[in-house]
Amino acid sequence: MSETPNTLPAKVGVLGGGRMGAGIAHAFLVKGCDVVVVERDEDSAQGAYERVAGSAAKSIERGGLDETYEQVTARLSVSVDYAAFADRELVVEAVPEIWDLKVSSLKKVEENLAEDAILASNTSSLSMSGLAQELARPANFLGLHFFNPVPASTLIEVVIAKQSAPALIEKARGWVQGLGKTAVVVNDAPGFASSRLGVAIALEAMRMVEEGVASAEDIDNAMVLGYKHPTGPLKTTDIVGLDVRLGIAEYLHETLGDRFAPPQILRDLVEQGHLGRKTGKGFYDWAASK
Repeated sequence: MSETPNTLPAKVGVLGGGRMGAGIAHAFLVKGCDVVVVERDEDSAQGAYERVAGSAAKSIERGGLDETYEQVTARLSVSVDYAAFADRELVVEAVPEIWDLKVSSLKKVEENLAEDAILASNTSSLSMSGLAQELARPANFLGLHFFNPVPASTLIEVVIAKQSAPALIEKARGWVQGLGKTAVVVNDAPGFASSRLGVAIALEAMRMVEEGVASAEDIDNAMVLGYKHPTGPLKTTDIVGLDVRLGIAEYLHETLGDRFAPPQILRDLVEQGHLGRKTGKGFYDWAASK
């Protein structure tokens, strides 16, 4: 492999075509990469194709691309076979934040990769070094933590496992620059930088709602207007998904202590199926926007 700074891999794979996976695939696709998305079954694969192609169509409609829809989607394919990754230079794993699922998925991908290919995880909090030690070629592994919604986000967190080859740092910086985004590089630690800080603020905001300090809207407005956050911590939680935030908080609670203990209000909302924007209700009512 011979990437230089600001040079993207010609062939990229994404494991998982949900909201995040589709966004990651879109990011590489519109920058000229050949992209394959692998899903668990044919229906999921077709859904992934429609998400990525639909996102590309919106970019074209907004005038963000010089290519036609046909030209862009000619570089997009989907599969249910991990062997589709055999010729990929980079594969990004984007499956749910479940340790055993991450490990088994990463192992299956690695088994189908060329020896010099790079494998990345989009995990937002799990130990990169812990994942790396499960792999046969840990030096070729790192974290590329994209943010939702990927097409609009300008940040990618590059997470370096203890086993990652030092050359991967500059290689990853080049990829991020090639995507038109900004990289922050962090060493492996629970929650990295972004999730750790973001969840800490969000959990305190939840406790304030729980204690009746202020409404969710007023707490968010305080951060948006007073601290120039683009979106308040509670609305951001709704966008990310309360179940996702709960999973990260539980992991941080386990690894970093009681300051990350999930508030009861978060557990209750998740138990009730109120997961935020994707279900129509969380700390806000999203029914009108669905």
